[in-house]
Amino acid sequence: MPAITLLPGRERSLRRKHPWLFSGAVASVVGAPAPGDTVEIHAHSGEWLARGAYSPASQIRARVWTFDESEEVDAGFFTRRVRGALALRSLPPFDSPDGGTRLVYSESDGLPGVIVDRYGGHLVCQFLSTGAERWRTHVVSALDSATHPIGVYERSDASARRLEGLEPREGALAGAAPPELIEIVEDGCRFLVDVRKGHKTGFYLDQRDNRSKVRARSKGARVLNCFSYTGGFGVAAALGGALNVTNVETSGAANALARKNAELNALAEHTFGLDERDVFRALRDLWAEGRQFDLIVLDPPKFAESEGQVAGAARGYKDLNLNAMRLLAPGGLLFTFSCSGHVKPDLFQKIVADAALDAGRGGVVLERLGQAQDHPTALAFPEAFYLKGFLVRAM
Repeated sequence: MPAITLLPGRERSLRRKHPWLFSGAVASVVGAPAPGDTVEIHAHSGEWLARGAYSPASQIRARVWTFDESEEVDAGFFTRRVRGALALRSLPPFDSPDGGTRLVYSESDGLPGVIVDRYGGHLVCQFLSTGAERWRTHVVSALDSATHPIGVYERSDASARRLEGLEPREGALAGAAPPELIEIVEDGCRFLVDVRKGHKTGFYLDQRDNRSKVRARSKGARVLNCFSYTGGFGVAAALGGALNVTNVETSGAANALARKNAELNALAEHTFGLDERDVFRALRDLWAEGRQFDLIVLDPPKFAESEGQVAGAARGYKDLNLNAMRLLAPGGLLFTFSCSGHVKPDLFQKIVADAALDAGRGGVVLERLGQAQDHPTALAFPEAFYLKGFLVRAM
């Protein structure tokens, strides 16, 4: 089997079971491994460290499959890993047959580059690394055998594939192709999901718990839902008894689906409004109009794709939070999020604190927020924790 030998002293992260080997740690490669081939990884001393998938085009030169020298990477390996991931999601609410759940979460489930989400009876997969690409048919076979889905659909169109030297790919992999829209039920809310063209695999499953928290605090509130996408937080707030909900989203297609979600949940138009504007502009305009809200949700897209973009991202987050703070009524609640993994929780709290200060407001953190439990974080892989947020009461 081809092998990688590390430079002296560069084995520390692997000894700590971190699954990434960066190109700068590689001293030599023995053999001629193709992208996705399994390679042995050795310390400079020759000691065996791990077995992983080779990726010559990526800065992450290998992603570890196993730290157990006796464990072979074969079809049985992927069957075991898939079944282990499913076992972690075998309890409510993740086992609901008409719900949405992340079944496989990449490195956290020992399957680097593999994402699998379930929407009702349909599975949607992303294969984002050369190793995942190499073994995709075995992963699909293991999923099909373990879950018996209506169909398995591929959405390998994320930018991460380009960093691996892979082209985007979409299409049915097994069983029936998904319908144009799939209906799921979450905490009593009904949502239509577009798995073919929607963000990520069609829906933000990582915000499940936080939608429930918004719903629990929305009774009688005037709610502003920013970057509302297909209305997830807005529907939850409205069903929680909000006085009215204003959803701000710049995408016409997303707003059209949000309108269908409102109809699906029998929400009246006067209580569930759609504002098709840029959020940054809308927040300023609402302030100029003298509007106030009792609860605001800020759930922007990723602002920092790399460490070099953190400073610019911080400015964007501060602008949003400052203008949201201005719009909050006394005692109002702000649910504010960042899904940029490079923006760490302490930095994000500082950004929100600075925004409140510049807005002339005080505030207290009532709760720290994160991603749903079907998006677990492996102890040795903190990068799996990306979604952070705060529930803030404004003074």
